[in-house]
Amino acid sequence: MNGEGPAGVCAVIDPEQGDHGTMELHGIWDTAFFHRALHRVAESGRGVRHPGCRLVAHGEDLHTVELPGGRAAPAPAAVGLLADLLTAAPEPRPGTGPAAAAAGQPCRTLPRTGPVTPLQQQRLADAVAWPGHQVEQILWRWHGPLDPARFEAAWHAVGERESVLRTAFVWDPRPRAVVFDRALSDVVRHPHRTVTRRAVLPARERARAFDLRRPAAVRLALLDSGPGDAAAPFTDVLLTYHRALLDSWSVRLLMRECCRAYLAGGTLPGGERRPDLGDCARRLAAQDPGPAPGVRKEPAHRPTAPPPGPAPDARQGPAHRPTESPPPVRPPGHTTTGMTAGAATGPGTATGPGHGMAGTGMAAGTGVLRGVLSPARSTRLTHWAARWGVAESSVLQAVWALLLYRARDIAPAPAIVGFGLDFPGRGLLLDGIEGIPGPFENTLPLNLTVDPALTLPHLLRTLRDAVMDLSAYEWTTPAPARTLGPRAGGLLAFDCGPSPETAYGHELAAHGIRLEEQEAAGAPAGYALRLRAGHDTRRALVLTCAYDRDLIDDTTARTLLAHTVRMLRLLPVAATAATTVADVLAWMPRTPTPPVPDGPAARDTAPLLLLRGTPAPATATVCLLDTPGAPHTGHRELLRHYRGPETLTALRPTAGPPAARTDALVRLARAGGRLVLGGYSGTGALACELAHQVTLAGVRPPLVVVGGPDSDPHAPRGLAAALQRASASAARP
Repeated sequence: MNGEGPAGVCAVIDPEQGDHGTMELHGIWDTAFFHRALHRVAESGRGVRHPGCRLVAHGEDLHTVELPGGRAAPAPAAVGLLADLLTAAPEPRPGTGPAAAAAGQPCRTLPRTGPVTPLQQQRLADAVAWPGHQVEQILWRWHGPLDPARFEAAWHAVGERESVLRTAFVWDPRPRAVVFDRALSDVVRHPHRTVTRRAVLPARERARAFDLRRPAAVRLALLDSGPGDAAAPFTDVLLTYHRALLDSWSVRLLMRECCRAYLAGGTLPGGERRPDLGDCARRLAAQDPGPAPGVRKEPAHRPTAPPPGPAPDARQGPAHRPTESPPPVRPPGHTTTGMTAGAATGPGTATGPGHGMAGTGMAAGTGVLRGVLSPARSTRLTHWAARWGVAESSVLQAVWALLLYRARDIAPAPAIVGFGLDFPGRGLLLDGIEGIPGPFENTLPLNLTVDPALTLPHLLRTLRDAVMDLSAYEWTTPAPARTLGPRAGGLLAFDCGPSPETAYGHELAAHGIRLEEQEAAGAPAGYALRLRAGHDTRRALVLTCAYDRDLIDDTTARTLLAHTVRMLRLLPVAATAATTVADVLAWMPRTPTPPVPDGPAARDTAPLLLLRGTPAPATATVCLLDTPGAPHTGHRELLRHYRGPETLTALRPTAGPPAARTDALVRLARAGGRLVLGGYSGTGALACELAHQVTLAGVRPPLVVVGGPDSDPHAPRGLAAALQRASASAARP
């Protein structure tokens, strides 16, 4: 027991036993821990602690908690949270260091709790439906000597300063943020030849699922260079993080702080940063949570959502156009004959699989490609964009809008196109928001009309104004687009924010160290494709295309990226003030532009999954729940150990709105005996809330069974035995 909590404890909650319901606790444990658990629940604001909540011992391995009734009755979720705490894994003792907690174990104490932002709620829900879409990586190359112990101490000092690195989530049953007192540093060094290829490391790190119940939403992997680089040794520093707690801006902030701590010998002066993410969440709770007006409403003057049909947007010029467009003007010295998606060569070539981190595939179902504009071409693009009063990000957005328009093959008629656009999300009026690590990066849908008869500079300025309008709402949660499909057209992001290389480049150089960001590999983030742009240390423009292989094949992604890179190279040398959208479309290769599909739908909308049927009627039906925030592993081990005759079902984590889950459970309870809801430690609050909703529908109150932590290899056997006992007792009237 480690003196800190129970081992192998299972809880069975029966609202029909006793005067007002009971909780049976099976297993050997320290009864003093019960009072500490009550105190923890009371700290969370659930108000369980009451003189009527009494613990009765029936032996060394069986106890009963008698629950009070009437006005003193605790909320159902509070009873479930108590069961979660009593069955959770032992926590590390104070002073044992960050390595004391085994990987995958949930942390059980709740020293500080707080709300989550609406964007975090959305990310947590998306992480259930598309787990791989919420994990991102940034790779730095550390040239020169690296002291691993000093680096790990520096990262641990950052964790002590930044509360976001000590933050996890609990569900009771809705998610809440919990900030722990100690940081759990996850820094792993890989000497040369411990992985077969450098390209393998990112894929391995992405394959390690995040357990959001633990305060470790970012991992660091260090990979040393080989003997062939002895003259100029380097270390690759790979940061893998979850978007529910961090974004790319925040990871660069953390790396900057790590460099600062490394230069100071592994320490950081001062205490915890304030304000922090919790302060931002409380500030957001006082704001209007509605979506951006440009997304919810569709006024005619706003280009984000013009009325459908052939009429152009009011800001894009007069309604009258000639019935025939003039022949497009070819750029001098250029031709479209024979150009294909792979024809681009040289510095602007789109690289495919097998090129460093970009070709790893990163995870099952996700592919990554890279395209690069040389520093000279990137500078030329920046200066050309400035001539029209826009940034190079507007040029990228215009090129992408033209590709989406061309894929529809309806020229010369105008048409609405749309795509997602990433914003830094730091427009919240809070002092120091630009220096606070957190998941602020937000996506808003941008819709506009593309008219081939209008000029390219006009399109660039229209996009610039539309983005400026939307930026006022970058911290809001977007509403679904009405004119186009869900998450249509892909997602564009342009990296900005702090640069560790710039902040401490001179100080690191004094120690013979040079830091260089190599790649920022984004996830599709719920879209079919995500195109991220940013500058490297040489000021070259790097485009990283991450795409969902279930929706887009490698050839399609390579074609889209190659067309994008080619047009970014071509426009600064060919386009003028008189260039029309039709001219630019004519400069594109004759190879058809493939369409970008909508984002992935939920894997399955059916709330219940039948795991094992039964030929004869049984006294109970067992429904298994997944532990919120834990990596989804299925229920195969539990099925192997379960010997009862009852039907086994599972409630899908992607089952949609709560009402659909409740309705499905009500139908299940009416069809096959008493309903038994079961799961590992962490499902108690959710199970009790679901049981309460089922009871309100006029169904016999379900039993709730909470087993040990899923990190315990013996937990499936213990939970199966507890479910069998509970199902057998369900026959009692």
